[in-house]
Amino acid sequence: MPPIDNDTGRNQLKTRIQELIDSNQVLVFSKSHCPFCVKVKDLFKELNVSCNVVELDLIDDGSNYQELLLEMTRQKTVPNVFVNKTHIGGCDKTMQAHKDGILQKLLCGESEVYEYDLIVIGGGSGGLACSKEAATLGKKVMVLDYVVPTPKGNSWGLGGTCVNVGCIPKKLMHQTALLGTSMQDARKFGWEVPEETVKHNWETMKTAVNNYIGSLNWGYRVALRDKNVNYVNSYAEFIEPHKIKATNKRGKETFHTAAKFILATGERPRYLGIPGDKEYCITSDDLFSLPHCPGKTLVIGASYVALECGGFLAGLGLDVTVMVRSILLRGFDQDMANRAGEHMEEHGVKFLRKYVPVKVEELEAGTPGRLKVTAKSTESDETIEGEYNTVLIAVGRDACTGKIGLDQAGVKVNPKNGKVPVNDEEQTNVPHIYAIGDILEGKWELTPVAIQAGKLLARRLYAGASLKCDYVNVPTTVFTPLEYGACGHSEEKAIELYGQDNLEVYHSLFWPLEFTVPNRDNNKCYSKIICNKLDNDRVIGFHYLGPNAGEVTQGYGAAMKCGLTKEQLDNTIGIHPTCAEIFTTMEVTKSSGGDITQAGCCG
Repeated sequence: MPPIDNDTGRNQLKTRIQELIDSNQVLVFSKSHCPFCVKVKDLFKELNVSCNVVELDLIDDGSNYQELLLEMTRQKTVPNVFVNKTHIGGCDKTMQAHKDGILQKLLCGESEVYEYDLIVIGGGSGGLACSKEAATLGKKVMVLDYVVPTPKGNSWGLGGTCVNVGCIPKKLMHQTALLGTSMQDARKFGWEVPEETVKHNWETMKTAVNNYIGSLNWGYRVALRDKNVNYVNSYAEFIEPHKIKATNKRGKETFHTAAKFILATGERPRYLGIPGDKEYCITSDDLFSLPHCPGKTLVIGASYVALECGGFLAGLGLDVTVMVRSILLRGFDQDMANRAGEHMEEHGVKFLRKYVPVKVEELEAGTPGRLKVTAKSTESDETIEGEYNTVLIAVGRDACTGKIGLDQAGVKVNPKNGKVPVNDEEQTNVPHIYAIGDILEGKWELTPVAIQAGKLLARRLYAGASLKCDYVNVPTTVFTPLEYGACGHSEEKAIELYGQDNLEVYHSLFWPLEFTVPNRDNNKCYSKIICNKLDNDRVIGFHYLGPNAGEVTQGYGAAMKCGLTKEQLDNTIGIHPTCAEIFTTMEVTKSSGGDITQAGCCG
């Protein structure tokens, strides 16, 4: 029979197919010569279950049946099996359903049976933590992870942004820059390091960093295998509230169902939407695997990614300019952000303030090449031009939620930024779909937060636990050349929440002992705590600008979780001589206007 060429005929045949599905306990669309179809039919014979078989090669309009079945089930092949109105799939899916006990449940009329207890979409830190925890609690779990290549063609392995193009390579390259500073200091301590013999090799650093990352990728895959989590390197997209389509890099599609889903897709760098941005610029997704030294670099943006990357590139001896539209480190304490920026400027990083780029052009191809950037003032009609070898865009990140079929599942997202609103248990507006990590509306975009939220969510779902993730007292560090650690509220946020009159802010400059002999950065390090006078001077904001900020902040972060007060800090004996002890001796309040400079080292 020729193909159906009118809507009436198609609708009639579709209705006939649906009637067959609805009226038969077991329905198999088959072809008489197909060995896979024979295998499925033999299975039902062994189970002593009668099934209605439609042999598509033996009926006149079999090809039309198959065309409409593809439209209805997204399955091209036979056998195409339905049990009690539920689509099972082909031979492999039917055999697997029998092996897992799902087929027997369907035959007994239990219609709400899914292939997995939990499907996690996203193989970053949060998704991996949640999937392993759920599997440990006895659940059948799948993780789907797929990295869409950057415009420059870069992609990476399992582990998400932090491991591959975020925290890990960033910290290692920051450490590279600190070692350069340490070599300068070493001469003042008596180490005879000839100036002319010390130089940095980008290729050596890049290779070593990426080799380490590769070992982590492999370790994550082994960990999932050991927990019996099914990891699939495919792009997931909802086609129904409980069903996703998974497409691998070759375009092969498979379909999977689950009782619950967790969205952990993370974010990717935002581009500028100007001529030349995707053609000639890079982002942090490209920088850490860049095969050549970036040379003279323009960093566009004032995010923590922008300042961290600009900082370590300058620390490697490169000519670095940071173009800032408005403020540094939006969302962070602005007093601290400006001090971190001032330190960078004093150490050679140039800042172009109140400018935005409007065009990037290639002057010369190469490794690196030469680019011309045209920028416009945000305060006037003035335009400027500059030449650079590399342009790094770091103006923020966008949630990877726009192309995963959330509309098909009914999940609401913020149309402006793609973020997913959730309740205090990470549950979306669709009860069986949850979200964790960077895609959450109004939450910290930090790896440890995603890990903690993922683990706690799995325990609430499958172990009867009740503990929820704390999104307020979150310690974090910005790895600028002079590192900035924080926990709790910024001064601006504290004033907004509690009012200026109800706060007391203690602060102090200090000079780390390690900096004294090299005679650098005297009274450039800074500490500050914000106390709530209405709550026994409880510390609600902790801020530190100085060396080893992450190590210092982590300890005080634990104390803040326990309800740290100013009196308890004052009664704590400091470890001498350290930078961290400054918090046990702070006496000057901001409101007093007293002198906070230190005559000697912080000890």
